[in-house]
Amino acid sequence: MKKKFLTIAALGAATTLALAGCSGDGMGGTGSGSGGGDAGSGDKGTITLGFLPSWTDGLSTAYLLQDQLEKIGYNVEMKTLTEAGPLYTGLAQGDVDIYPSAWPELTHKSYMDEYGDDIEDLGAYYDNAKLTIAVPEYSELNSIEDLVGKGAELDGKIYGIEPGAGLTAQTQKMLPEYGLDSEYELVTSSTAAMLTELKSATDKQEDIVVTLWRPFWANDAFPVKDLEDPMGAMGEPEALHFLGTKGFAEEFPEAAELIAQIQLDDAQYGSLEDLVVNEYGEGQEAEAVDAWLEEHGSDFDWVVS
Repeated sequence: MKKKFLTIAALGAATTLALAGCSGDGMGGTGSGSGGGDAGSGDKGTITLGFLPSWTDGLSTAYLLQDQLEKIGYNVEMKTLTEAGPLYTGLAQGDVDIYPSAWPELTHKSYMDEYGDDIEDLGAYYDNAKLTIAVPEYSELNSIEDLVGKGAELDGKIYGIEPGAGLTAQTQKMLPEYGLDSEYELVTSSTAAMLTELKSATDKQEDIVVTLWRPFWANDAFPVKDLEDPMGAMGEPEALHFLGTKGFAEEFPEAAELIAQIQLDDAQYGSLEDLVVNEYGEGQEAEAVDAWLEEHGSDFDWVVS
């Protein structure tokens, strides 16, 4: 448990680094993993992966893709961003070749509506992602409906993540559906800031309401439970996709073929995220992927050793 709580600091550091490294278009290049952006032979070209370090589904799959694509001869360049909007813009404009863990069906639908004509869907790797409103396990609240009339007890706040996140937009739609918009403020800042608030509250056994999602390591690291959503206002489960810039499959056919084969179940994905984010942590992502491949590589036909 201690190791997982320490990850909050790592997430904060990653967010700070991404902000510091951003150029005018919201992107900052970083060379990471097993030798950085020049680790591959590069014989088949350079592929740029854009991801949000604080969204650890994309963080985990970005380093998995870097490992596999470099092993089949591509040069991989990593770009970190802090918001989904600039990432979709970069993808549509060709500044980013792949977004390695997108939520295009619901959470990021507005971005797909705007940029979808310039984006290719390279395949879904996980099919049970969902957005949630969560409280501590010791809370008497069990449903979003239970929040009605409890605003004063909860300081009138629901702690969210980045302002531009699809989760933020969906939560803002949910509030009036349950009649909570006049009673609660959705406090947005960053994923790291939300987790800091969650840790502080649960350490003190205090009540708190936060926006979360699954799959995400924090659901196991903290004593939290999802509130039931009888109105379905947070949306139905959706799939996590690999998205490419338009023309990706034609330019990088072997990469597209490999990516299309990737499928992860809950246990496989959970193990990958836990190793990358918690067991190894920032700066040791390549080692985490190596450990994951050693444990799970034989489960898949697509793995390149």
